[in-house]
Amino acid sequence: MRTPVLTLVGLVCLAATLSWARSARHRYRLIHRIDAETSPDAHTLAWSTFRKESHSAVLYGLLAVVVFVNAYFDSPGVWVVFALVGLPALVSSGWARNSVREARMARQRIDIERRAEEALDQEDLAPKAWAARLAPEELLEFSGFEVGRVYQAGTGLMAGDFFDVFKASPTRLAAVIGDVSGHGIEASITAFQAKYLLRSFLARFRDPAQALEELNLQMASVGRGEEFISLVVLVFDTEAETMRYASAGHPATFLFHEREVRPLRSTGPLLMLDPEGTYFSREIPLERDDMVLLYTDGLAEARTGDEQFGEQRIGDALRRDPGIAPGVLCKQLLDSVNDFSYGIVEDDIAILAIRRT
Repeated sequence: MRTPVLTLVGLVCLAATLSWARSARHRYRLIHRIDAETSPDAHTLAWSTFRKESHSAVLYGLLAVVVFVNAYFDSPGVWVVFALVGLPALVSSGWARNSVREARMARQRIDIERRAEEALDQEDLAPKAWAARLAPEELLEFSGFEVGRVYQAGTGLMAGDFFDVFKASPTRLAAVIGDVSGHGIEASITAFQAKYLLRSFLARFRDPAQALEELNLQMASVGRGEEFISLVVLVFDTEAETMRYASAGHPATFLFHEREVRPLRSTGPLLMLDPEGTYFSREIPLERDDMVLLYTDGLAEARTGDEQFGEQRIGDALRRDPGIAPGVLCKQLLDSVNDFSYGIVEDDIAILAIRRT
């Protein structure tokens, strides 16, 4: 009984020896691919792993020899063979002095890699977080109005387009869409400032033109001469059943009213162009089923070769079916511009449609 059992144990030890020896050979090759001068920590850890796997191969090899000798030879001197197992144990005791340092080094390396991964994740998430603040995926529902919106980021990492729909007072609903010139973090920060400053000013002033003048004064004082903002503001008064409109150099807003679609043009200069810039607003009666369509210039200026998508196509989308749901209209426009430009749209695109119900 003893011989078959010990033979099986010996074969298992021999298999372990071969496995560890094969792994150690690959580790040894890896060591020669690591430059000890440029990556000293990686080189040290590779040597440490090679030593441990070589030690395991030697230990299991000696155990296989001991087990086979004990299985097939009944000799009083077999204890000498067992004593050979102490040699790798003695060597490993000498290596143990560096084991704690190497373990700490490995832990530090893992921590550094984890922090690097977290930093990369944050870098990927930051543009999405900014875009969620500037152009939220979900908007609140407002009684008496149906709102649709879409946003598509361009090739830049950070967005400069933004929109907002909020209650400026119990009887006034404000809708805003804007675009900061340029791309990157600076444009995104400016958009963020403009969006939330305008919330405050629209709550204070009933006339959107006054709110734009105050916003222009505040934003121009920052002193970023290379940045400009195009922006349009709509204020729906549910009590007076009117819509007040003001635009700071923004592309035309399209209004479906009295069974026709017409563009609403700019009522003042770009924001931050002139601190003393003046703006005026227009007041339009608002009827049931009237709808407004707002967008940023990334939609109108999308290109195929030298041809732009243009305002005509945008207005025609509303003219073809003025009874279309706002959300469907926004998505159809986005699909149309992507088809027109073969999916290559460099600028951010924000589209907002609002119907009085």
